[in-house]
Amino acid sequence: MIEAVFWDFGGVFTGSPFHHLDNYARSMGTTNERLLEHVFGRYEADGDHPWHRLERGEGTLADALEAAAEACRTDGIEGFNSEGFFKAMSGTNSDERRESAVSKVRELNEAGIRQAIITNNAKEFGDMWRSLIPVDELFDAVIDSSAVGMRKPDPRIYQLALDQLGVSSPETSSFLDDFEPNVAAARKLGMHGILVEHDISGALAELDRVIASN
Repeated sequence: MIEAVFWDFGGVFTGSPFHHLDNYARSMGTTNERLLEHVFGRYEADGDHPWHRLERGEGTLADALEAAAEACRTDGIEGFNSEGFFKAMSGTNSDERRESAVSKVRELNEAGIRQAIITNNAKEFGDMWRSLIPVDELFDAVIDSSAVGMRKPDPRIYQLALDQLGVSSPETSSFLDDFEPNVAAARKLGMHGILVEHDISGALAELDRVIASN
């Protein structure tokens, strides 16, 4: 039986903040992938990149953005600025909530399934993302990387989430995320990992199948 469902936030309850920055990157003579690596580091790992430190609560947003601008300049990419970058990101529907995901959370709450968010985030963004959905009403816990000092895909953050909800075994839980390495890390622990694509309907259908078959 599935006891608990864990959800990423960005890219699950909203459009992905990482995709479709092609036009902005092209305007600076680079690619989406290259730009994202300068700003966010290699996101499939947890390392010493300034953005990783930011998401572990070890640095400030201002420091991370200055490091991103310097990395771009060093790579010959001119014109990076935080205002333009975040404006481009907001054009990916990253600030519009997906009602189908919110409805699914409500449905699972009514079924008695415990739920929590596991998010890689920055303290400076806390009020913004929490304003998009009624977080405290919907979830039993929020595991915010900037508050707990660890970030996905570090297995410790998943274990912390399991412990906070009192899950008896990882196999009795499911985790949804739009980033494959984060899903893979959850699966390695034994959780039912579900990758969220651009259209979330497939992931929600898979979640229904997991719950029905366990």
